[in-house]
Amino acid sequence: MNKLFKNRKGQNTVEYLLMLAVVVGVVLIAGVALKKYMPTLFSSIQGMINGAASTLGASGGNN
Repeated sequence: MNKLFKNRKGQNTVEYLLMLAVVVGVVLIAGVALKKYMPTLFSSIQGMINGAASTLGASGGNN
């Protein structure tokens, strides 16, 4: 009976490792697929931040 429970624990570990491997694979594939869009995205975000900072700077930060 003890052997049966030990095997199940090992099986659970293998299942978790397989799920982790799948998640890592999906993240890597998504990263490669989105790699060409990242510079444009970061430039756009930087422009938005700079625009907001200039607006706040021009108004003196007072509401």
